[in-house]
Amino acid sequence: MKHPICKTSDLPPGKCTIKELEGKSIGIFNINGAYYALRNVCPHQKAPLCKGKVGGTTLPSKPGEYKWGREGQIVRCPWHGWEFDITTGESVFNPHRVRVKSYQVTVEPGEEDEVDPSVETYDVSVEEQQVFLHL
Repeated sequence: MKHPICKTSDLPPGKCTIKELEGKSIGIFNINGAYYALRNVCPHQKAPLCKGKVGGTTLPSKPGEYKWGREGQIVRCPWHGWEFDITTGESVFNPHRVRVKSYQVTVEPGEEDEVDPSVETYDVSVEEQQVFLHL
């Protein structure tokens, strides 16, 4: 099922909006113009995951060397700090076993941009688009 979420201008890069859809709380994130959605429930103790801080994480490196990366792609649970990759739903600490449900998000012309095919049309540029979540 496709659900309209918001206009792209209403969800700028680095921001998240939380919506209740079909009885589920879902966070929709804009990471540098790419949109992702996660179930707003931490698998640890059911905390509102998408209300957590978004940042980066340490990257693989040599002993005694600390590299930071993936800024803006990791959400940290507000209760106990469990970290999850916003782009996949996988946990940072055990990506093969612990994850949160992720959902497909698309950006399409908004409903007001649809045109009756029988009407004569002209080329125009699209300035506003709509973000849709697919459940």
